Amino acid sequence: DVFACSLDQIGMLEMRELVEATGGLMVLGDSFGQSVFKESLMRVFKRYPDDMPQDGGKMSMAFGASMEIKTSRECMIQGAIGPVTSLNKKSSNVSDIEIGKGGTNAWGLGGIDPGTTVAVYFEVAIPGTTPVPEGKRRYIQFLTKYQHSSGRTRLRCTTLCGPWHNVGPSPGQKDPNGSMGPDISPIKFGFDQEAAAVLTARLAVYRTEEEDPGDVMRWVDRSLIRLCNKFADYTVDDPASFRLSPQFSLFPQFMFHLRRSQFLQLFNSSPDEAAYYRYILNKENTTNSLVMIQPTLLSYSFDGPPQPALLDSVTVQPNTILLLDTFFHVVVFHGETIAAWREAKYHEQEEHAAFRSLLEAPQTDAQMIMDSRFPVPRYIVCDQHKSEARFLMAKLNPSVSHNSEGGSGTAVFTDDVSLRVFMEHLMKLAVQN
Repeated sequence: DVFACSLDQIGMLEMRELVEATGGLMVLGDSFGQSVFKESLMRVFKRYPDDMPQDGGKMSMAFGASMEIKTSRECMIQGAIGPVTSLNKKSSNVSDIEIGKGGTNAWGLGGIDPGTTVAVYFEVAIPGTTPVPEGKRRYIQFLTKYQHSSGRTRLRCTTLCGPWHNVGPSPGQKDPNGSMGPDISPIKFGFDQEAAAVLTARLAVYRTEEEDPGDVMRWVDRSLIRLCNKFADYTVDDPASFRLSPQFSLFPQFMFHLRRSQFLQLFNSSPDEAAYYRYILNKENTTNSLVMIQPTLLSYSFDGPPQPALLDSVTVQPNTILLLDTFFHVVVFHGETIAAWREAKYHEQEEHAAFRSLLEAPQTDAQMIMDSRFPVPRYIVCDQHKSEARFLMAKLNPSVSHNSEGGSGTAVFTDDVSLRVFMEHLMKLAVQN
């Protein structure tokens, strides 16, 4: 475990391998006086609620964990990405193609907690031309062994089962050459775009250790274009006809924000910070990882209760308060008018009780977010046009920038393309024959 609080580089980049191999904890802050360190250290020793059967009052951390995977013969294990180390256990279900820690079907996890998440990558070992017998199902079994904080050894067995789908001709659907296209609708309906986004992000981050980030970004682009080319509905060479089903509709914007994230854009991150961000991404669950890739934004105004807001520059308005959650930072952003009213101390006057409630609401919600998170995020309160507003502005889609003309909202000073331009290019490339 490494708790480091310094404005200088302390070697987190070099020590990351040790933390990863043992399932350790990593916390990086500016000062040991910050809540990032103090609260995070206290939460290491978090206990289960007293009324929980068997585990009540025991620490939630566990030790000496290992994970083994068994599969039906059609599935081959390529590897795992996360806080794991290979146990070099060879088996017939181990693929020759390695992703992350591969060449094995068993890994040591070291220390784990209820939130530890490992990404496992598989390949289908059956050639596409060989049909699978009807009714045959695939099986994947995870055997997780660990020492509970009570001292007892536990073995948890999780078995997944699912059908195979033979790709046959689709009724009424033709490919560009006029022949009947394959029916891939069962695959489309089974696609989990949130999990796919996190799996892609972990693989992209893993590749940056060996490859230039620019090459990794081009790989992300090519993968997205191939996916849309295969699963979108469109007329060849007609971008206006491009449509994605609901199972895929959010995936391109996840990739857009991944490309702009601190995981692939190393500008403005020190080597230690980059190693810290990437390690946390590789350990957290899908929900938290998605918050890191595409932060959540809530808007507070006099018009009604808090509303989820677009992560876009048009959302920044003078008369609203925004609450941004990037996982590592929780930012309360006051619009220009709200900040001016607060400086005039209107919230201290009885007749402006509604304004006082408006100021308090995002701070209460921010505290709720921070109470349930490890490591504890940095809490930032800022005003529009002030220096710390950069923590919000850097995450917004630049639909209004210094290069664009007109449009409401605040301009984002960046050379990055907007989501609209990104999608236009994606549609143009995906529909090409």
